[in-house]
Amino acid sequence: MKALLSSAFLPVLLAAAPAVDPYRWLEDVEGARALRQVAAWNAETEAALTRTPRFEQDRARAKAILDDEAQIAQPDDVIGNRVLNLWRDAAHPRGLWRVAALDGYAAGTPQWRTLIDVDALGKAEGQSWVWHGADCLEPDYARCLVRLSPGGTDAQVVREFDVARGTFVADGFAMPAAKGDAVWVDRDTLLVATDWGAGSLTTSGYPRIAKLWKRGTPLAAARVVQESPASVVQVDVGAFVDRRRRWPMVTVGRSFFDRARSLVMADGRLVPLGLPPGADVQTVIDGRAVARLNRAVDGFPVGALVAWSLSDIAAGRTPRGELVMAPGASQATEEVTASDDVLWVKVLDDVSGRLLALRRGADARWTATPVPLPANSTLHLGATVGARDAAFVTVEGMLTPPTLYLVDAEGAPRTVQSLPARFDAAQFDVVQRFATSKDGTRVPYFLVTKKGAKGPMPVLIHAYGGFRNAQTPTYLTDQPYRAGPLALFWVEEGGAYVLANLRGGGEYGPTWHQAGLREKRQNVFDDLHAVAEDLVRSGVSAPKRIGISGRSNGGLLVGVAMQQRPDLYGAVIAGSPLEDMQRYTHLSAGASWIDEFGDPDKPADWAFIRPYSPYQNVKPGVAYPPAFFYLSTKDDRVHPGHARKLAALLKANGNRVYYREYLEGGHSVGADHAEDARRAAILNAFLRKELMGSPPPRP
Repeated sequence: MKALLSSAFLPVLLAAAPAVDPYRWLEDVEGARALRQVAAWNAETEAALTRTPRFEQDRARAKAILDDEAQIAQPDDVIGNRVLNLWRDAAHPRGLWRVAALDGYAAGTPQWRTLIDVDALGKAEGQSWVWHGADCLEPDYARCLVRLSPGGTDAQVVREFDVARGTFVADGFAMPAAKGDAVWVDRDTLLVATDWGAGSLTTSGYPRIAKLWKRGTPLAAARVVQESPASVVQVDVGAFVDRRRRWPMVTVGRSFFDRARSLVMADGRLVPLGLPPGADVQTVIDGRAVARLNRAVDGFPVGALVAWSLSDIAAGRTPRGELVMAPGASQATEEVTASDDVLWVKVLDDVSGRLLALRRGADARWTATPVPLPANSTLHLGATVGARDAAFVTVEGMLTPPTLYLVDAEGAPRTVQSLPARFDAAQFDVVQRFATSKDGTRVPYFLVTKKGAKGPMPVLIHAYGGFRNAQTPTYLTDQPYRAGPLALFWVEEGGAYVLANLRGGGEYGPTWHQAGLREKRQNVFDDLHAVAEDLVRSGVSAPKRIGISGRSNGGLLVGVAMQQRPDLYGAVIAGSPLEDMQRYTHLSAGASWIDEFGDPDKPADWAFIRPYSPYQNVKPGVAYPPAFFYLSTKDDRVHPGHARKLAALLKANGNRVYYREYLEGGHSVGADHAEDARRAAILNAFLRKELMGSPPPRP
């Protein structure tokens, strides 16, 4: 099979990766030799897939969909009686950060005032700024901490902003770019975790020291409140706010899923919350921390929401946990937030969303009231309106455009804004089905086809399977892999689209996640194979006509799947992927994920990682499915070397490989709509070529 990628810079290698890694040089992210190779690969992929009228048609249509001003202005935050929103369109690809009155916004007639034009700011400062959010200080919300990332990296700068004047505060708080953060303690004090200089980061590359920083003093003079060894994953800072007070906290991530929080008192003392291991704090309401349990403790079942009194903790008293709610066997609590007196809980029930409003009675019992929203939908909890005990929630489905509602605990939801249909949904069908995995586990997946379509047809399966992240159905123009409306284009052309809910995710709570951890990782791969085999068995598709797609951990998933079942899959899309599992803990933030995958430097762990690590399992003489890798040079979370090295090794063994590395965008790759639209078009060209048999002309 003729390889697509050039061998101009690659040594000839017709064997699996040996003990001495011949492609280690591709780990030099900004190295001249590595970037020359990347440029050559990019050029070949562009030439091979963009020289058709259909590509430009897809790109232009995707851009128009993404830039359409008939989009929902999502409420990023509610500050008193105002709403904040980041708006992106064709004229403002990086966004306008703006504010409007809450009443006008809720009525669908907002009058926006721009606070920051991110594009104009970047141009003025000679920086490619990407918006990372803002944290505004109650009760007047006059000052905010604005976060901006250079090129979309995880690293960010933090600057103090004056909302009334619409300007950054001269001589105000300002932090240089780092993988850290800052939160308000009060108007003149910040709680900061950042890169303090040599020796101040963990092995994973995150801060290990948190300090209190007083206004008017240099950052270097900030006072240490928490210092942890480099072996922890991260020392992080945050704050929960309820109607009583602001609760600043320091979190020590002893591992990715084991995090110990401490209250930061007014005098700088730390008071540990002392919650059971595996209790993950979601929000604070009426002086109580509400946590989700990732293991059964103190008589509370796994997955339950439990509340503890922060006032008792602050006073040195041992609090007694209160059961808030326990999900059923087919359920998981995916999102939790609070207004003044209502706890809002999004529950997944066989991967469909339900919203509950919970109140605490005088008897310390919590009562749940279902909110009447459309059934069999995906819900996204947004900002809450504290004193009104209301919350914004978006409801959508594969064929149903998003609608934003304002809901309260007593009455019917009120429509704020609905997205107009982007396509004729009447031409499609969507069903939820269940496959049976190798060990008998039922694995749900959603299938979208044209009405009346007869198989076998080409299929694209998207999946993730890790880190408790549930994959819930969203509108076809915005499926969960930063490729814009690729899924829509694919189904319109006669393909089938599948969203698979594999173990390792959070679709059924902590036990579903834990069934794919460490030595159980093969369960995740078996689940994907089971979905593909179910599509074949039911006549929807056929072997080699199934494409698979995944990002990040999902990129690892598809990298493994193509090697385990080259007979089954016909095309692979791997975005920002992990691929070298022997080196992952030494690349970028990899060491923070040992809880998920295991430690390859420990022989016992490498024994269960080695059999699936994609870079170590390329076999000479095996024809693997054509693969498309996309990623960003600026990804400081998953190292670009993963994709680069596997692409090089696959190519050297005679496999067809496509590669596109974008300069900006960070781990999510897309820095703006233009990049997302171009990627949707080029991936659609790849899928058409490999699964529909309509190859573009040769370059």
